[in-house]
Amino acid sequence: MAADVDKTPAGEPRDDHHNEDCATPSSRRARSRFKQLSSLFLIAAVPFIGFCIKYYQDVQLVKRHEAGLKALGADGLFFFSSLDTDHDLYLSPEEFKPIAEKLTGVAPPPEFEEEIPHDPNGETLTLYAKMQPLLLESMTKSKDGFLGVSHSSLSGLRSWKRPSVPSSTFYASQFKVFLPPSGKSALGDTWWIIPSELNIFTGYLPNNRYHPPTPRGKEVLIHSLLSMFHPRPFVKTRFASQGAVACIRAASDFYYDIVFRIHAEFQLNDVPDFPFWFTPGQFTGNIILSKDASHVREFHLYVPNDKSLNVDMEWLYGASESSNMEVDIGYLPQMELRAEGPSTPSVIYDEQGNKIDSRGEGGEPIQFVFEEIVWSEELSREEASRRLEVTMYPFKKADKKNLDLSEKARLHLEMYTFPVEMMVALPNGTVVHHINANNFLDQTSMKPEDEGPAISFSAGFEDPSTSTYIRFLQEGLEKARPYLES
Repeated sequence: MAADVDKTPAGEPRDDHHNEDCATPSSRRARSRFKQLSSLFLIAAVPFIGFCIKYYQDVQLVKRHEAGLKALGADGLFFFSSLDTDHDLYLSPEEFKPIAEKLTGVAPPPEFEEEIPHDPNGETLTLYAKMQPLLLESMTKSKDGFLGVSHSSLSGLRSWKRPSVPSSTFYASQFKVFLPPSGKSALGDTWWIIPSELNIFTGYLPNNRYHPPTPRGKEVLIHSLLSMFHPRPFVKTRFASQGAVACIRAASDFYYDIVFRIHAEFQLNDVPDFPFWFTPGQFTGNIILSKDASHVREFHLYVPNDKSLNVDMEWLYGASESSNMEVDIGYLPQMELRAEGPSTPSVIYDEQGNKIDSRGEGGEPIQFVFEEIVWSEELSREEASRRLEVTMYPFKKADKKNLDLSEKARLHLEMYTFPVEMMVALPNGTVVHHINANNFLDQTSMKPEDEGPAISFSAGFEDPSTSTYIRFLQEGLEKARPYLES
């Protein structure tokens, strides 16, 4: 009996470790086996639980898919899914943004990189602007004496005779925006200086605006350059193609020759006249600058004038997006910016490090001598321009020697009339239905007494342009049916 008595004094803790040491070998093995089995069970349970969660999520996704199909139909669900970028059948605010921007017409300002401060002691570059006004007689409306065109509509165009700023000085470091990004340093590489933000969901930017949005990041320099021509340049065009691209035409140890292409436009009219949009076919040119952007050797920007027509024009006859719009095209003889010479130091020091006057004896400016640039590799200007064009218009990669495509292009051109033609064609190039942009705009415009909500919710977010375009496509399919059945 004495052996069964607990002799641990009262108030003192029991020595469990001592008890474990006193446990029999069989009990210790049983306890160890239990721990191992518990660990194995937990390890096996983790993937099983994960499988159950995944199965539950898949079931819920299928249910949501079926509910969406029932509520929206196949076409509606397809449109919904195109917005649902993470495919969870829920629209987050970010995913809904394209629709919100379309409905409200207001887009939040995009996030741009911070502007880089410029060295006040760095080199400066002076640019000079030259232009000859658009030839009014080159416009198609001039052939009938501008019949039906109000004088106020063309007031901004008629009064624009010369550059807004004949000359302006920039820091050489500002032209860093033309340098290639990392990974784009090889000869012939192309990149977007200002990428296009237009897509199938954003549609086009509104027409009824007078002043451009505040430029940010790389837009700042482009906006400043174009402001030398007119005080209201829009770096982001309303329609595609939008943006600016560049290409390395030549390279040396210290310099790049970069060719660029910019699509931008101007709004010429002031209130109370309705907006008038002036859109050159393109701005192009080149810049020779050091790889650290501390020195600019040459700069030239211009609107090409080697074709008989090089500017699109559009103007509103009302203040709303549903108002009618007239379009025309014309010829601009000259619009260019050119540097008077290489960039030069704003502060000059002698060999002892003393600051000296930029004008020498007699008051004449000090003449700088620049080393000749020897290009280690280069492309022709034509090839660089072609690469810019392909970057902006990927479909132009097509082989021009393809006789089948040439025949299809010929058939399409037979049906084309200025300014834009929409066509429905068979695979062999036969055009079965087409409509001119002017006629399309006439059909989509509404008279003041007919104006209602800009967007019909009962028609599935269809505005007049969308419904007219869908009707045009349906008519094209009907006209194509006899060809497909034969």
